[in-house]
Amino acid sequence: MMRRSAWTGLAAVMVCFGAAAAADPLTTAVRGDMPQLLDIYRDLHAHPELSFEEVRSAAILAAEARRLGFTVTTGVGRTGVVAVMKNGAGPVVLLRADMDALPLIERTGLPFASKITAKTREGATTGVMHACGHDTHMTAWIGTARRMAAMKDRWSGTLVMVAQPAEEIGSGAKAMLDDGLYTRFPKPAFAVAFHDSAALPAGTIGYADGYTMANVDSVDLLVKGVGGHGAYPQLAKDPVVLAARIVTALQTLVAREIDAQEAGVVTVGSFLAGTKHNIIPDEAKLQLTVRSYTPAVRKILIDGIARIARGEAIAAGMPDDRMPVMVVKDEFTPATFNTQPVTGRVTTAFTNRFGKARVQQLRAQMGGEDFSRFSLDQDGVQSLLFWVGGVPQAKWDAAGGDVTKLASIHSPFWAPDAAVTIETATEAMVTAALELMPKG
Repeated sequence: MMRRSAWTGLAAVMVCFGAAAAADPLTTAVRGDMPQLLDIYRDLHAHPELSFEEVRSAAILAAEARRLGFTVTTGVGRTGVVAVMKNGAGPVVLLRADMDALPLIERTGLPFASKITAKTREGATTGVMHACGHDTHMTAWIGTARRMAAMKDRWSGTLVMVAQPAEEIGSGAKAMLDDGLYTRFPKPAFAVAFHDSAALPAGTIGYADGYTMANVDSVDLLVKGVGGHGAYPQLAKDPVVLAARIVTALQTLVAREIDAQEAGVVTVGSFLAGTKHNIIPDEAKLQLTVRSYTPAVRKILIDGIARIARGEAIAAGMPDDRMPVMVVKDEFTPATFNTQPVTGRVTTAFTNRFGKARVQQLRAQMGGEDFSRFSLDQDGVQSLLFWVGGVPQAKWDAAGGDVTKLASIHSPFWAPDAAVTIETATEAMVTAALELMPKG
């Protein structure tokens, strides 16, 4: 019943997109792969793995690539997979999919919903779920590998298929590069990836020109005080009040210290202090996420957090040995930038294949993606990250396109229309590769 339901929905969507697409050889071939791909998808969805623990997922992708004739290396960057297919002279093109899931208890109600539990890096037991859609990414990676292996008469060059670990903690791409991705294997001229989207109807492709995703910094701030009895605050130095003042003052960084035409975010995601109603604690702990696009804005925000924290502590009368301690975590993810001319070439190919109605130019987002590292400071590597809509059409229509009424990615309720998302993504990734590695 599940397969019949999925294919009924997919057929309805494709009718809406036009009968011409069904006659196209690539579309027909991808559609023929879909029953097996959906089986793989359901298996991956039901067996998610946390960052740097993607052993089972990597084995599935590696086995499929070997079967297709790729030269496969596993364990790159701990759990990453690199599959290489050489097909004559031509450019090197890297296609990436990320594999890791999130520490969430799934609440989609799907018959193949995850029941997996695992330990986080901090030692807590948690449910695990593909709430970011990386299961669709891996499945489309397999679908793309199948089509490219079957269409070797249509392209020339070297295809490097990368299954990347640990995108969710911003570490996987760096781990693979540090493990010799661009020295042990052919270095690409082009790097391409996609991400499913909870802000687009299923089957729609979105892209941004230039900045696409943001710099992501994680900042820990330890606000020191002098503890005491809650009834006698004059005998203490209250770090809760001080931390609250810091939280409020931090909002002026975006509102008053960066150009109004630039973008930035400073969010305090965690505020921890105290153990009891009538005890003034010795310290409070803040955890921040900081987002920006340009290096200049990033510096303003990071430097501003340190300045404001110290300034508020001085205003509260804290001595020098009780100044706040700020730590910028090493989980920094640099901004993703879609370069030219590859962005124009590939998105034009998308428009030619899918039609203007299904290809939309969008604004950059404040989310983060370590795909940026595959081209950042890598001489000669052009890159493109695009989005593939995943929202089931019926839900999109019911919400009137209002994304605030829809489940977002990283939500325990996120359940993309897998059939349409995977078919569109596979066809798009193959289209990109064929555009960048034309025969002759």
